[in-house]
Amino acid sequence: MTGAAADGIVERGAPDASQGSTALPSHGPTPAPHGSAALPAQRSAVPARPGSRGTVIVSSMASDAHTWNLVFLQLLIEELGFDVVNLGATVPDEMLIEECRERAPHLVVLSSVNGHGYHEGLRVIDGLRRDAALAGLPVVIGGKLGITGGESAEHIDDLLSAGFDAVFDDRPEAATAFVGMLGRLSGRQVHELR
Repeated sequence: MTGAAADGIVERGAPDASQGSTALPSHGPTPAPHGSAALPAQRSAVPARPGSRGTVIVSSMASDAHTWNLVFLQLLIEELGFDVVNLGATVPDEMLIEECRERAPHLVVLSSVNGHGYHEGLRVIDGLRRDAALAGLPVVIGGKLGITGGESAEHIDDLLSAGFDAVFDDRPEAATAFVGMLGRLSGRQVHELR
């Protein structure tokens, strides 16, 4: 189930805006897609620094060589109190999966600038959701997801159905919505999302 997408920014399980709730959806014990096993109750994460709200992995996907977007995201997310691991540009799927297994982040943010985010995002989220240890890991995608910009509602629904927790296309209001989502991501909610 997805929240309203009049602005092209959608979070899976997002409440109706008229309800006034801003809580993130909880993954809880929901079975993972592709028949993956549920996440273990405790994961071995790289400890975050004292006072950190948690660790976020920021990454591009295999065909995307842009880095400025990743640096911007890193600075933005750090400013909001999270530790950030920036994997950089042209990240192979296997590397992303391995880093997620090793670091057990609280959130993964995938960014696309080259316009192939939709197609690559579907492949990457499939790999993440097939891994039993990562099946419940919160993952969002954003940026230029298609070559024409302003991703269609159908493509956004496809990405959410494939397993992304939120999709932020390249519309101007996406940055505000992304910051709002991070603001709602309290430690308690992060724990519930795992």
